Formats: sequence, C-alpha cells, structure tokens
Amino acid sequence: MKTLKGPGLFLAQFMGDQPPFNSLKSICQWAKSLGYIGVQIPTWDSRCIDLQKAAESKTYADEIKGIVNECGLEITELSTHLQGQLVAVHPAYDTLFDGFAPEKFRNNPKARTEWAVQQLHYAAKASQNLGLNAHATFSGALLWPTVYPWPQRPAGLVETGFKELANRWLPILNTFDENGVDLCYEIHPGEDLHDGISYEMFLQHTNNHPRACLLYDPSHLVLQCLDYLEYIDNYHERIRMFHAKDAEFNPTGKQGVYGGYQNWIDRAGRFRSLGDGQVDFKSIFSKLAAYDYAGWAVLEWECCIKHPEDGAKEGAVFIKDHIIRVTEKAFDDFAGTGSDEKFNRSVLGLK
Repeated sequence: MKTLKGPGLFLAQFMGDQPPFNSLKSICQWAKSLGYIGVQIPTWDSRCIDLQKAAESKTYADEIKGIVNECGLEITELSTHLQGQLVAVHPAYDTLFDGFAPEKFRNNPKARTEWAVQQLHYAAKASQNLGLNAHATFSGALLWPTVYPWPQRPAGLVETGFKELANRWLPILNTFDENGVDLCYEIHPGEDLHDGISYEMFLQHTNNHPRACLLYDPSHLVLQCLDYLEYIDNYHERIRMFHAKDAEFNPTGKQGVYGGYQNWIDRAGRFRSLGDGQVDFKSIFSKLAAYDYAGWAVLEWECCIKHPEDGAKEGAVFIKDHIIRVTEKAFDDFAGTGSDEKFNRSVLGLK
C-alpha cells in the first residue's frame, strides 16, 4: 500500500486581483503558510501559467516548477476544467459557455471548440514538461439537456451523442498517452460523464482507452444520491486524482435533487467546507489507501457559507489528519510461527 500525498490545494477558487492571490508565487507562499505541500494549477488563469508556453518550452515549464518548488510546494496536477467543458457544448448553452473562451472565439462555436481541443493537446505536453502523470478536466456535454427524458429521447440519440463525444476526445486521449499522462475526468452534473454508467458508456466508445481515467470528487456524488463509497470499489483502478470536497443533501417536502431553481444557500444539496458536510472522509481515505491510490488529496474549496480563507486554513489540517500512513507489517506478526513448504503441509495433515 501507498500513503496518499497531501494536503494539496486547487488554486482556481482562490486566485484574485489582490495579493497574495494575484500571482503564482504569492499564492503559493500563502498556501505553504497554511500547511499545504502541493498546488493544483488552473491553466486558464494567466496569473498562474501560460499553457501554450509551458507545452512548447521546457525552460518555461521548469521556471514555473521552480517558482512552486521555491515556496516549498509541488505541482500536483494541471487543470483544464473550463477548456474541457468547451470540447463539447450543446447549442442551448452556447451563450453561457462563451465566457469560458477568449473573446475572439466567442459567438463562433466551431472556432471555440477548435481552441479548446488545442488547449487539451497543450495540456498533455505541458504536464509532461512539468513531470506530472495526471491531469484534471471536464468532458463537456452534448446530451445533458436530455438527461431527464421529456419529451422522450429519439431512439439512438444517446448512442449518437456518445459516439460524437468519443470522436472528439480520442485524439486528445492519444496525445495524453504519447506524453505518459492520465486524463482524469471529473464526474459532475452538467457533463455527459456525470455518473458511473455514463463513464462506462464513454469507455465503451473509446475502446477502454487506458488514459480515460477519473478524478474522484465525492461531493458531486452526494448531490446525486449516489453511493460514493461503492463508487470507489467499482472504479478504483481508474481513479488517478482526488478532490477532497464536502457536501450535504437535505431534501424536504418542497425540494430535492433539482433544487427548485434556488441559489446555493437555499438548495437541498449544497457544497460545504471540509468537515462541515455529510461526506464520510474517514471511509474514503481508508478505501483509497487499501486500494493503493498513489496520488494526491487536493482540497477543492466550494462553500456557500464559510469564508474561503477559513475553508483553506481548516482544509489543510483536515486532509493532513485524514491521510493514513499505511502500515508496513501485519498487526499479528508478533504471533507468527514461521513456515516452509514442509511445515505448511504438516499443518494441513499432508505428507
């Protein structure tokens, strides 16, 4: 077994225009002061990294890595959540998702998709240049508007959607394979890969691509009323990344999973700071350790109540306290009697 690495911090929710959140160096110094030993970098934020430059210049990638290392931290992974979302967008969401792309690609879905795909190819090479072996992203969605089938879905619609989704991602997956990096999809409502079954359909259409892996985030499973512990049992061989994020689901006689169009504070399902929700992290950390998960435990802070700086401070301690230093011996070794083949056969009454 391996001891999980951490605590790590996903920087996306903390970057801002005021120090120490407005540059990679200063936010890394802040993260280190809280007790983090790793940071996950959002590649769409130019204050953190120039993704294309990191892909095309090993020297630049080394400079980025050096900034982080000089602060006493490691880069856990890169993230292309926003770019991955744009690999596949249903027309109903064109206007809303345009903001994820540079202004020159807006109001032009074809150009926007081409830009997003290129970003993923850059991410594969940049990850290799940085010495990373896993990468975080979203799958995007062509089918999500039909997730609750009314009117009923036309026959073959799901198959057509997953075939197209796979066609868009296969060249990207191959690039990640060439660079020795696992591409980890965060299973998330709003994505075509939003639960185990949809992920399995994607695997089928990508010929079980070895790089089509998973970012495990229990919060999104809680809000779907999905068994997030059994999920680890089912998919542990594909889990290469872990977002430690808490959540709670408190249905009432007035609302449930869909939330009644309410703001986060008024929804039955809400994201919470670590330790403030309902997720059984003791069991999660135990299962990941038992299944030999070799990656990082990274805080993704999202909470509609607590201040982010408090969530980050508490999260570092929470993750550190939950990481299990795995044992190197069996607890009953003291009672061992030794053995060899002859002795074992005698115990069994064999000659």
